[in-house]
Amino acid sequence: MIPLRLMETWAHGQDVFDALGVVHPPTSRLRHVAWLGVAGRELSFYAAELPTPAESFRVELSGPDGEIWTWGPEYAVQRVEGSALDFCLRVTHRRSLAETNLTAVGEDAGKWLEIARVFL
Repeated sequence: MIPLRLMETWAHGQDVFDALGVVHPPTSRLRHVAWLGVAGRELSFYAAELPTPAESFRVELSGPDGEIWTWGPEYAVQRVEGSALDFCLRVTHRRSLAETNLTAVGEDAGKWLEIARVFL
């Protein structure tokens, strides 16, 4: 439950930064939010009333300090890549997919980014 509270605090904090027109500098603590986003892939498809893809997914995100965060097997055909900040903003519905620089390889990965969420 702690990562969920961290995600909510970060996301609602982002709302305040956005309302004030102030940049919210990302930190490596975003890794908790990104992890929840990755873990929420099945939830995303469930909430959209779509079947969960059987294929493995690979997620490669560049963290704020330049470190690459990865989840999933290297050989996965379905891939999501981009900045951790963009991914976190997307999965918490703080930005539309068009407002990010995230890329998807594979039809299912593309669909996931369209419907991504970390909460119902």
